[in-house]
Amino acid sequence: MKKFIYIASICIASIFCACDDYLTVESPDQLTSSNFWRNQTDAEAGLASAYSQMYLMTYSSDRWSFPEIKWPVEAYREDIVTMGNDAMNYPNWVDLGNYTYTNGNSQFNQYWDWYYQGISFANQVIEKTAEISDENINATVRSQIVAEGHFLRAWYHMQLLLNWKQIIMRDKYITNPDELSKPLADRADTWDFIINDLKEATKLPSAYDSDNTGRATCGAAYAYLGFAYLTRAYEEPDQKQTFLNAAIDALNNVKGYELVKEFRTMFDGSRKNNPESIFEIQFSMTSDNGAIYRSQFHQWMGASEIGGWDEIIPTQILMNEFMKEGEIASTGRYDTRLYETIWFQCDYFNDGNGRVWGWEYDEWFVNDNGPYNRPVFRKFLPSTADEMWQSNTAINIPLMRYANVMLMKAEAMNELGRSDEAISLINEIRDVHGDMPAMTGTDQEAVRAQIEHERMIEFPLENYRWYDLRRWGKLATAMQAAGRTNFKESEHSFYPTPLTELNANDQLK
Repeated sequence: MKKFIYIASICIASIFCACDDYLTVESPDQLTSSNFWRNQTDAEAGLASAYSQMYLMTYSSDRWSFPEIKWPVEAYREDIVTMGNDAMNYPNWVDLGNYTYTNGNSQFNQYWDWYYQGISFANQVIEKTAEISDENINATVRSQIVAEGHFLRAWYHMQLLLNWKQIIMRDKYITNPDELSKPLADRADTWDFIINDLKEATKLPSAYDSDNTGRATCGAAYAYLGFAYLTRAYEEPDQKQTFLNAAIDALNNVKGYELVKEFRTMFDGSRKNNPESIFEIQFSMTSDNGAIYRSQFHQWMGASEIGGWDEIIPTQILMNEFMKEGEIASTGRYDTRLYETIWFQCDYFNDGNGRVWGWEYDEWFVNDNGPYNRPVFRKFLPSTADEMWQSNTAINIPLMRYANVMLMKAEAMNELGRSDEAISLINEIRDVHGDMPAMTGTDQEAVRAQIEHERMIEFPLENYRWYDLRRWGKLATAMQAAGRTNFKESEHSFYPTPLTELNANDQLK
């Protein structure tokens, strides 16, 4: 992936503009999708551009776009986070959190558009790589690149389907403007399409050399396949048992990973691509060839007191969830994940050991009236204050971790009546990540409650909470408890089809 990062910035601008194939006259000295795909190097460059849309970046994009599009869209709806002080200055963000948005909201319009651009890139990779002559590309490399194209096409479609009830299924690269208008697909058909692509991607290798770290593996394909089956099991109850068993089968094929003890190191840039990471976005401080694979994500996530922009903070609901089992960890404190995820006023962060970047909590979080209790996120912030004060960061973003695979497997097992097996998986995570004793309770309902608890405190800012609540049928209850009085399940469980798509697509008018 390292070399992919360097070449992506070159090829995005040169071959992937949506309008290139619609021109009736092409400059003979300009690369387009019709003459670019000549050899293995070109195929790898094209694949790099397909990966680049995971960063929500185009050739004209910048370091702000990744956090400022993805996190408002996916996170502000959740009951475990709320908008920080600065976020309140942006009406389109406020509308997302308050459920007062319309289909013209700029945030999810861009999210939709840019992920569809990723799908277009992936379709080019799948189709054009297959057309390269045999003498210009190694057969094994060709097969792998095409399989990665299937993975990326599935991933982009899945992100869209998690946020919209119906989406447009794009299964081919569009070269004719008449093909742009297409109706919304049936949700079950879209799941079939995603699942089939992920099955193709299971042909990928299980690992890569150091120059290609970060590329999708068969483990990533199986993990997302399990996630797809698990989600679908609740959406199609007449096939729930079948899909749950399929989820377990897929997740059982995620091999070679293990939980990481030092929880925070997975999110502060100090332990990238660790043994728990199955798939993560690769950021780099390099600016070679004009590349922008760094971001200001740390400032977006950071509170104002520590040099951040104050865009997102934890809610009391999340704090209560972390603390509800009491100080029963082997450390004598609350669940270790609390301290690794959030800085808050307590004896631990004020014990003279400088646990907040060399200082006490009360030395950072103070106003004219003295110290005050304001929990803020520590997760996804760098490991030192000096790094925090830098304009850019290159912290990687884990998209799929082994802990998620284990909890998804536990959920599927519990729903199938295999609660003892589920408990074993839950307890392993509690021990390694939380320094917590074994869970109490053994029946199916107790395990369901524990899985929700573990997922709430394991994945803040990893944007799974909304999809979990919807899968379990708990959105309305959770939003009511959070005081989100504008939420209406019939209107807000999914986003409306974006206005940009309605304006461009004749078959949706």
